[in-house]
Amino acid sequence: MSKHYDALVGRFKKLGHLQHAQTFLSWDQQVMMPNGGNAARSEALSELAGMGHELLTSPELSDWFASAEEEALTADQQVSLFEMRRQWQQAACMPGDLVRAQSLAASHCEHDWRGLRADNNWAGFLPKLDTVVGLAQQEAAIRKEAGNGRFETPYDAMLDLYSTGDTSALIGSVFTTLKEALPPLLQEIQQKQTPLEPLQGPFDIAQQEQLSRALMAVLGFNFDSGRLDVSAHPFSTGGLGDQRITTRYRTTEFAEALLATAHETGHASYEAGLPLAWSGLPVGQARSMSIHESQSLLFEKQVFLAKPFVAHFAPQVHQHLPSTQSISAAQLWRHYTHVAPGLIRVEADEVTYPLHVILRHEIESALMNGGIKTRDIPELWDNGMMHYLGLDTRGNFKDGCMQDVHWAGGAFGYFPSYTLGALNAAQQFAQIKQVHGDWEARLAAGDVSFVRDWLSTHIWKKASLLSTPELMTQATGQTTDPQYFIDHVHARYLRNAY
Repeated sequence: MSKHYDALVGRFKKLGHLQHAQTFLSWDQQVMMPNGGNAARSEALSELAGMGHELLTSPELSDWFASAEEEALTADQQVSLFEMRRQWQQAACMPGDLVRAQSLAASHCEHDWRGLRADNNWAGFLPKLDTVVGLAQQEAAIRKEAGNGRFETPYDAMLDLYSTGDTSALIGSVFTTLKEALPPLLQEIQQKQTPLEPLQGPFDIAQQEQLSRALMAVLGFNFDSGRLDVSAHPFSTGGLGDQRITTRYRTTEFAEALLATAHETGHASYEAGLPLAWSGLPVGQARSMSIHESQSLLFEKQVFLAKPFVAHFAPQVHQHLPSTQSISAAQLWRHYTHVAPGLIRVEADEVTYPLHVILRHEIESALMNGGIKTRDIPELWDNGMMHYLGLDTRGNFKDGCMQDVHWAGGAFGYFPSYTLGALNAAQQFAQIKQVHGDWEARLAAGDVSFVRDWLSTHIWKKASLLSTPELMTQATGQTTDPQYFIDHVHARYLRNAY
């Protein structure tokens, strides 16, 4: 008998249905909803968040968990119970009024961010962001206290929400290695690479959209179970059998849209590949954001930017963007992989990208730990961009500290997962190349099935049955090691190996 475990399963599946509704209402808010609907939509999302919190923190769950611990469960059910308990504990420590307040503040702030960013209006954005930050600081303090000594800092408690096990200490060690390795590599690469000849636009938006769809098809996206749209910030979301991804386009260039499309296709592929048997339960969800980002970055950086794949896809670029027909595959590859410090994180090359993340990590950790105020962000941003990338962002809030949606939505602790994901992606792809010695020939033929099959077996079907260190060790033979990423940068940009 597993009466109480089964009751917990029923409760969490009900929560999954609520989250499904929240997911698609949020997608609509960011993609399709007219501005006039924001107030009502924000209230609706706040109410759903409150309902979910009540279901997850109702008094009977404590008894159910205690009784389920005594029931005869399979090994997988025991893992499932652990993951349900972990989510319950994360929610139980949070007051319902705070959850509602955060949902409402985030909805308003995210919506207003779009217009305020376009207007370069930091002064208008500051009080809205300050509200979100204040609520997140309350959350961080509560979660740290509830951790009973498990978290060294309030920021560690926030990190646990996105990438459990990725502590400030771990991130600090990894980032120290990268801060030592990347600047000299960046300098050497810039000295070696030839000047980049700009591609001649304009590039029609409708044609770029068709090109993005062609890329998704080659990468294995199932359009019967998903769609592509446009948003201010590219993202991926969805549910079982319905994966939604977005990108954004500029008429002056097309690489940004393609890279974002490949990235979000990786996210969607992970979600679509999770095991049906655990659907709706915490154990059936993606392991962590550092693993989630490894899937998106593997598709974007390891597959799409591989020379053989670029050569295969070049005819599609020529077909959909006729003005590029005189540009060779080699020239396209140099354009896609050109290394140069830039203002925008989502447009950054893979060598400078970690430095963008390190800056955001330093700011948000100081915010959550109470070391700085929200009003201090622009100055810290300006100083950090000059220090890490030699770029002046003073007065340019749009392309500076207002460029990301994460803080507007209250997602403090998310950013490190991008760089941890890049490290995991390089490590996973190194294993794929070792297993499939013909990987170059297969990518040159537009065949990514071997990549998807390996990821399905070693990552997607594992869902949250394993911890992140266990998942990486089973898949690659060791836990996350930044050396694979550093070796990848050497190979691609200095040895010109692929």
